[in-house]
Amino acid sequence: MDRYPTVAEVTHAARRLVTRFPGACRLRRIGTSRAGRPILMLSVGHGPRHALVVSRPHPDEPVGGATALALAERVAHGDRLSATTDLSLVTWDIILCLDPDGAALSEGIEAATAGPDHTLDDYYRTAYRPVAAEQPEWAPIEGRQLPESRALLDVIEELRPFVQCSLHNVEAGGSWVQLTRALPGLATPFRRSAEEVDIPVQHGTYDALYWENPSPGIHVLPPPDSTARLASGSENIGLSTWCAPSRYGGVTAIVEVPMWATDTADDVSPHPDPARVLSDLAGLVRDDGHRVTALLDRARDFLPPAEDSPPRRVLEWMAGGLYDLVADSWQPLARQAAEAPGHLTTAHVSALDIVARRQPLRAAGLLLRLLDAARDTAAPALYRDLNALFTTWCTDFEKALRLRWVPVADQVTHQTRTIMATTETALKTLT
Repeated sequence: MDRYPTVAEVTHAARRLVTRFPGACRLRRIGTSRAGRPILMLSVGHGPRHALVVSRPHPDEPVGGATALALAERVAHGDRLSATTDLSLVTWDIILCLDPDGAALSEGIEAATAGPDHTLDDYYRTAYRPVAAEQPEWAPIEGRQLPESRALLDVIEELRPFVQCSLHNVEAGGSWVQLTRALPGLATPFRRSAEEVDIPVQHGTYDALYWENPSPGIHVLPPPDSTARLASGSENIGLSTWCAPSRYGGVTAIVEVPMWATDTADDVSPHPDPARVLSDLAGLVRDDGHRVTALLDRARDFLPPAEDSPPRRVLEWMAGGLYDLVADSWQPLARQAAEAPGHLTTAHVSALDIVARRQPLRAAGLLLRLLDAARDTAAPALYRDLNALFTTWCTDFEKALRLRWVPVADQVTHQTRTIMATTETALKTLT
């Protein structure tokens, strides 16, 4: 496997599995997207316990489709090597793509990351990530009830899964798992799997910066009344689809694997000057983000309106204060670093470095797409100016973090094994 499969390829492969294993596999439509695309779920097994797997909740994170197929193929044989692969005990319910509309807007990722020579430049030119209120897992937090969110919540209510695994890619960094409650038995197989495929374990991540961290790369959601949450909205995370299985005693694991790895993700040595670097990174995300916004300002009159253009909505959302929100959320860390040297590791700072660089790049990639399609006479010059910035930022990103591509097969192997270990650990807590 040298590239990510498209949604159409995943669907076709799922149908073949149903043909090959008609007694074990079933494919059904569980919902319809906002644009009328089907949301399909492949179920494998007939056990009374349900393990729910959610692929492509973020359309710019394509590994989930490949992992979904690898996982389904593995469990369809019903080898009974463990309770999780005994299909008379556990049914695996695998949502093939939760956001098919977003995936259609990111359909170039699969080709852009095929072969040996792909770069961040290729990825960010094709990636699309919706605003928070249009992300199916996150939309309920924002007060939205998307049909994609409703489909997932309805499945959770119907199946009452003892475990839900949400499949994610991070552009760069290491691998980690976020849990809605502790699973102490997960740490060892997770770490072993990462080591075997040479993927660093991420020590500290922006996505769970203030979550409990009982073991390397494993983060556990703080209690609902905890104030130790990021300023970016996670204080209301209980409304997300991640937390829905907890109503029935289930646990959710968000399994992240990197597309490009950096060994600094696993470096737990104290950073020599974190306060200065955090200040620099806050300036970087603000300045580069505002430079994209300045070019957006010059193009607004001839770009498609936000109500008709998902990429334009993302750009306006980011321009509306996201860069400042990200930078401001690091101020408490900078104060702690100044007061207590050694508090932040190289891995912590590396994770924040990635966030600072990726936010302007996501916006720049979307704006380049819109400018390339525009017919206004001002568009080519704006495209050239932004393209020069974009290319430089991608090159700087790769060099600063010394990024190396993780083969798709290794991403899938690690994510699949982590799902199996999570499910086995969760199942043991029920017996």
